[in-house]
Amino acid sequence: MPEMTYLQAIHQALAEEMRRDPDVFLLGEDIGPHGGAFGVTRGLVEEFGSERVRDTPVSENSYIGMAVGAALTGQRPVAEIMFADFSALAFDQIVNEAAKVHYMFGGQARVPIVVRMPQGGLSWKSAGANHSQSVEAWYAHIPGLKVVLPSMPSDAKGLLKAAIRDDSPVVFLEHKALYSFKGDVPEGDHLVPLGKADIKRPGANCTVVASGMMVHFALQAAEQLSREGIEVEVIDPRTILPLDVETLADSVRRTHRAVLVQEAVRTCGAVEDWAVHILESCFEWLDAAPRVLGGADVPVPYADALETAIWPRPEGIAAAVRETCYA
Repeated sequence: MPEMTYLQAIHQALAEEMRRDPDVFLLGEDIGPHGGAFGVTRGLVEEFGSERVRDTPVSENSYIGMAVGAALTGQRPVAEIMFADFSALAFDQIVNEAAKVHYMFGGQARVPIVVRMPQGGLSWKSAGANHSQSVEAWYAHIPGLKVVLPSMPSDAKGLLKAAIRDDSPVVFLEHKALYSFKGDVPEGDHLVPLGKADIKRPGANCTVVASGMMVHFALQAAEQLSREGIEVEVIDPRTILPLDVETLADSVRRTHRAVLVQEAVRTCGAVEDWAVHILESCFEWLDAAPRVLGGADVPVPYADALETAIWPRPEGIAAAVRETCYA
């Protein structure tokens, strides 16, 4: 099983799906020779040509609308929005068109589109308030969409391939700080089912559910706590919508405690939804109230020290687990 970066895994998934299915094509700003803002698609235009790797104008609403139209006519477009923050410009096309067409036409039409969006803190360096947001909750509120947020290179490849083959519109979120993270990635037709969580580390004393970059922080906290005799089970939902409630609930029924972590601001975030599902499914098994951690309710600061301070960190996750276990 070869080792590759998160970025390389996404690149490989795109290339494999384009070779497999001639209806798959890419579009987005500067994704041709330059490979987009982060180089994910670099080299694909040389293999597949400019008809299937299409540079677009800087107009998110226009090219996402084009992608929706292409999907309605049988193509499988994969559109890249340079920063997830900018997807607000295409919100109408994603949430009012792509998400609703299948329902409004009584199942007679489908929109197999994937919208790829880099999100989150830019390697924990100053990128400003409109380049650093985590937007999964924007889209998880919309019936008809699927929302994916991989944390590991193997998941990034397998989930993207599954998303491209799915007949529903999928918002595929990639954490910018993870592009250089390395891990083992299966070769060949590696698929990870949408809507299935993964236990990243087994444990008996507390369940930590975390997404995106926070999975790595949760694993660091679990390693630290293990030396103290507290064994943490770390679960990555991988798909924010639909959520694999069964895997989360099964874990909490065994550990009797839960700490839920996201990078996005806590208010109305995915963690609040996870907490409600756990309370509804596991109330009789809980020995302590679930703890919820999220980013501060502020625009992401430009100053590096302030930016670092607004998000949960491994030491904060570890402290929340201790408080929950000793409650």
